[in-house]
Amino acid sequence: MPTTDPHTSGAAGTALRVCPLCEATCGLTLTIEGSRVTGARGDRDDVFSKGFICPKGASFGALDADPDRLRTPLVRKDGELREATWDEAFDAVAAGIRPVVERHGPHAVGILLGNPNVHTMAGALYPPVLLAGLGSRSLFTASTLDQMPKHVSSGLLYGDANAIPVPDLDHTDHLLLIGANPLESNGSLCTAPDFPGKLRALKARGGTLTVVDPRRTRTAKLADRHVAIRPGTDALLLAAMVNVLCEERLIELGELAPHVQDVDEVAAAVREFTPEAAADACDVPADTIRTLARELAAAPTAAVYGRIGSCTVPHGTLASWLVDVLNILTGNLDRPGGALFPQSATDRTPRPAGPGHGFRLGRWNSRVSGHPEAKGELPMAVLAEEIDTATAEGSPVRAVICVAANPVLSAPDGDRLDKALGSLDFMVSVDPYLNETSRHADVVLPPPPPSQSAHFDFAFNTLAVRNQVRYNRAAVPLESGRMAETEILARLVLAATGMHGADPSAVDAMVIDTTLAKAVKEPHSPVHGRDPKELAAQLTGDNGPERRLDMMLRIGPYGDGFGTREDGLTLEKLLAHPHGIDLGPLRPRLPQPLKTRSGRIELLPEPIVGDLPRLRAALRERPAGLVLVGRRHLRSNNSWMHNVPALTGGSNRCTLHVHPHDAERLGLGDGAPVRVKGAGGSVTAPVEITDSVRPGVVSLPHGWGHDRPGTRMNHAATDPGVNVNQLLDGSLLDPLSGTAVLNGVPVELLPATAP
Repeated sequence: MPTTDPHTSGAAGTALRVCPLCEATCGLTLTIEGSRVTGARGDRDDVFSKGFICPKGASFGALDADPDRLRTPLVRKDGELREATWDEAFDAVAAGIRPVVERHGPHAVGILLGNPNVHTMAGALYPPVLLAGLGSRSLFTASTLDQMPKHVSSGLLYGDANAIPVPDLDHTDHLLLIGANPLESNGSLCTAPDFPGKLRALKARGGTLTVVDPRRTRTAKLADRHVAIRPGTDALLLAAMVNVLCEERLIELGELAPHVQDVDEVAAAVREFTPEAAADACDVPADTIRTLARELAAAPTAAVYGRIGSCTVPHGTLASWLVDVLNILTGNLDRPGGALFPQSATDRTPRPAGPGHGFRLGRWNSRVSGHPEAKGELPMAVLAEEIDTATAEGSPVRAVICVAANPVLSAPDGDRLDKALGSLDFMVSVDPYLNETSRHADVVLPPPPPSQSAHFDFAFNTLAVRNQVRYNRAAVPLESGRMAETEILARLVLAATGMHGADPSAVDAMVIDTTLAKAVKEPHSPVHGRDPKELAAQLTGDNGPERRLDMMLRIGPYGDGFGTREDGLTLEKLLAHPHGIDLGPLRPRLPQPLKTRSGRIELLPEPIVGDLPRLRAALRERPAGLVLVGRRHLRSNNSWMHNVPALTGGSNRCTLHVHPHDAERLGLGDGAPVRVKGAGGSVTAPVEITDSVRPGVVSLPHGWGHDRPGTRMNHAATDPGVNVNQLLDGSLLDPLSGTAVLNGVPVELLPATAP
């Protein structure tokens, strides 16, 4: 909370705020003058980040005050988006969504969720209610452009798609990173403020850092060993490492042994993936593969960590599975210094260990191409065909509810999706910008800037390298004429589900009543057998979202159990600790997190067995020409930060990285334009000659292409860059997770005369 009241004219003060601009969740101290954020620095007393800050956090005020942020709703009238009142906007939403549901059924309404949802309280609390209320199976999220392989592999191994182990960065002796560049990304599916500092500390204490990446990234430059693998062959390398562990009898399960099944079956499944068989495909010497496996097995503690570079490839789920198989077979899963399961303060009360319902894929399929759902989602890459293609199976998607997503830039073949969105009967976007996607909406509902919203990290605390809990109320009051994002989404739920006009607080009340009614029936719950109405009456908080947070904290693993544990967490206790509460280091938790039908780690699930022949075939595949990979910039996060001048320019530029040997062979000059052609189309970008990419590989960053008409992102439009995903036609997907193949795709470079 502010140290002085900055809300009167001319007053100045500070306010604490967890940064919402990447997954590191660093604590900030904001300088407030009047109602403006005029500065941001790291909060040295934050229990988690301890003062660390990156350029994105330092630019909090500039992003918060971006003049292009929408301040009032927009409603399309006579073909044009015009400013409207909130009541007019929600009237239009109800009038647009409900006829589609009544005429075509709930599946004709597509729900699109972008990654900013996991950075806000509203994005965590209300989309699940919207989905349940609508009953639509047409859910598309950024996960199938990023992390879904890890969810699927965790679901198959552990029975829970959200049970994702993270490396114990503060204590490990040996860290193997594959397809990850945390010095630029600050970490992903591993919430760790000052990830770079943790890697340097690992080396300072005598540990070993190995990086597997086709690019010599900043992280690779820090490593003891950089393995410049051929893009897309991550799963082959990992399978060969597992083969070495099995053939050389280096498996040591340790305390995991009672909790693991199918070890011998895994050994048989990887028998063909010898280092010699994989070496040529990966372009990594067999001796190097053996060394990687032996060092992993010999280290006192070790962890393998794979991220987006190993997920967004043809065998993303297999690679994600093999990361965990290596951690398991070396005895490094669920032990300090290895990879452990975090325990968030808002997790449900841990149930007793034992068999669960398990995890299933393909409970339904996409209507056109028949892609199986994963974790309730369909591939974002097939959204366009689900809109623009008629089949005998059900109705096409005729309406879209888009919350903080920009798939025209982030999904393959944005040109086709651009046209498809323009053909909808109705579209509503919750977005602060009129961007490449929201420009198609019939209604745009703009959330307020981050400083005017409360903040709690529901998702990232389940992935944090240390258990902790922090909550910030809004740093400045809600500006006149704006609506809180929580109220926007609550009203959206009501308008879309036939309850338009009801009090938005009814959404929170319904969730509280439903959750407590279930909790009192669970024998392992601290409130078992109690009166849910009596419990609801005890909840504190200034509004519905805070009451929901109080409820989740109190029935969570560290909670007070509504009075049954005197020292437990409540919202009031959390508010009394503005820099957060440290809940301690990650601890071994098995077998409690397991929800498989066997109650054990099912090391070789049937869907994995079914996909291994495809990986065996990849042993014989070689790229015919150049292949494309993406890259991450420290001062960027996908497409939603390019409108902030402080976060663009310098190294954060949309250039095509080309190795000097390839540039000489193709006659390319540094800075000269070149046309890059792929299966989905072509783009023209300036060449940047660098040996940071291996020969045969070119690299373009993700999230650019801000040159479409009808947007209002003026700074981004001054240097729009090109949309790398336009090079893809959307046909290449990891079959188990439905994740788009964004890395290791073939491209051709052609002469160009203009950028």
